[in-house]
Parts: sequence; structure tokens; C-alpha cells
Amino acid sequence: MEEETGVKLNRIIDTLENKSVLKQKIYSNTFDVFTKLKDILHEMSGQMNDILTNTRLIKVEYRDRGKFEAQIQVAGDILIFTMHTNIFRFNNEHKIWNHAYIRSDWKNAYCGVINIYNFLADSFKYNRSTDEGYLIGRIFVNHENCFYVEGKRQTEYTAEKYGQAVIDEKYLTDILETSILYALDFDLLVPGYDTVKIVEVEQMNTKIENSKIQTGKRLGYDFNSDDV
Repeated sequence: MEEETGVKLNRIIDTLENKSVLKQKIYSNTFDVFTKLKDILHEMSGQMNDILTNTRLIKVEYRDRGKFEAQIQVAGDILIFTMHTNIFRFNNEHKIWNHAYIRSDWKNAYCGVINIYNFLADSFKYNRSTDEGYLIGRIFVNHENCFYVEGKRQTEYTAEKYGQAVIDEKYLTDILETSILYALDFDLLVPGYDTVKIVEVEQMNTKIENSKIQTGKRLGYDFNSDDV
């Protein structure tokens, strides 16, 4: 019994010295990437405002929302970037296991995640708490700063290329520009009649004052990972 306890204790120590240290390294890498992402967003907002000829009609604004969150408003769209504080492992059925890089070392299967969401600016302006936002991208970063991106139109840095490049300012800028372009082209569709045919009394009472009828770019329509 004592020997079995000793074996388990050694396994605990080994896990702490390997997996826990690995996760701390990935967290640090992901946080550094997220910090750089925020710097790029801030710079991009300034550049766009300098170029735009009529800033009274078109609003581009960066906002730091805290340690793990940032946003950029581009006209009627808001993109919110969030870094998850936990580290994840790709499940055994994930397509990324088809590639030698991740099979060659168990450490490569662990990543930090930065999510990219698209919302309507009016959803925040009018405090429409039931409005829908959409996950349009995810950036995965590992212990070697290798990365890959899932998301709408994010076709340059797919799972097939994971392990081939280290994320840097050039790659980040391209990912962010692709996300912004997608959000601008991702139009607000007229919701299906059956989706909006019933309205609560409270919604109607506040409709004129605050425009609080639920809204989303694909309200009543499917939104899925068709091009992820």
C-alpha cells in the first residue's frame, strides 16, 4: 500500500513538473499575443481614422475592456476579443491530430485560446441585452508560439499549417484585418416572419424609447461553422 501511494505521489509530482509548467508557459505566450493584439487594434483604429475623410459619419474606436478583453468599433459593428484564462487540449477526434507536428509531441496538443465575436454596435448603445453576437474566429497559441486560426474566411492559417510558423505582428495584423472585413460584409438580414411575429408587452412598451426588440445579424437563421 505504501509503495502504491509512493507511485501515485511520483505521478503527481511528475504531472506538476511537466503539464502544469507547460500550461503556465502557454498562458504566458497567449497573454503576450493578446497584449500585442490589443496594441495592433489600437494602432489600426488610429490609422483608419486618419485615412477616413468623414469621421463624423463613420466611427472607428478602440476600447480596452480589461486584462482579457478588448474591442474595436467599426461603423455599426463591434468586434470583441477575449482571451480565455484556461488552457485547452484538442480532443482525440479533432482533425488537427492528422498532422505529424501534433502527434510528435503531446505538448503540442495544448493551446491557449483567443476568441473573436461580432456584435451590432446598437446592441450596446441601446442596452439590448438579448441581442445575439457571433463567434467569427478563434486563435490557438501553443508553448512554442505556433498557432492556427479557426474562423470565417480565416483560410491562411488552418490546422494543416499548425506548427509551421510562429505568430508575430504580421500574422496578427492579417488575422485582425480578415476578421474586420468579414464583420463589415456580414450583413444584417431581415428576420423570418415567424421569428418576430410575437412580441412581449414589455418589449413593446420600451420599443420606441430604446429599440429593445431583439436583433441579430442572423436572427431566425442558422449560423454555423460552414467555412471554419
